[in-house]
Amino acid sequence: MCSTINYKFWTVCMIQTGNKVLLLDRQHDSFKGFIPPGGKVEFPESFVESAIREVKEETGLEVSNLKYKGLYEYVNPVANDRYMIFNYITNDYKGQLIEDGPEGQVVWVDKEEALKLPMQISIKRRFPLFFEEGTFEIQVEWDHENNREGKVTITKT
Repeated sequence: MCSTINYKFWTVCMIQTGNKVLLLDRQHDSFKGFIPPGGKVEFPESFVESAIREVKEETGLEVSNLKYKGLYEYVNPVANDRYMIFNYITNDYKGQLIEDGPEGQVVWVDKEEALKLPMQISIKRRFPLFFEEGTFEIQVEWDHENNREGKVTITKT
């Protein structure tokens, strides 16, 4: 028996200048904490186009020369859900930061201090991987019954 799998795609783009990274201080809904810009991929745009658009919408900056860093995904075998987040990094940007972004205040943070800030576990888990050589793949199997993360597999290449 073949069942339908529900795919959802997002992007994240870490913007770095020197020792600082650009984060959003997100304080709404259940996903509070400091996060890099990003969001849902709109059909039929590419993942890179989505990351560029989301950065512009959330920060006011125009980014270029994005480097793919890895995949972060949640799989829920019970609900047949697969949520995939494509992660990028760049230090090429232009423009001015917007003051009150739709996802929260935009702030430059020292990357060594960033992990001390309130941050979602999914962001905290992959944050250091943005600055390492190579790429990563993180798969989180969702524990449907208990509505929380289950098995986590991290692969670096």
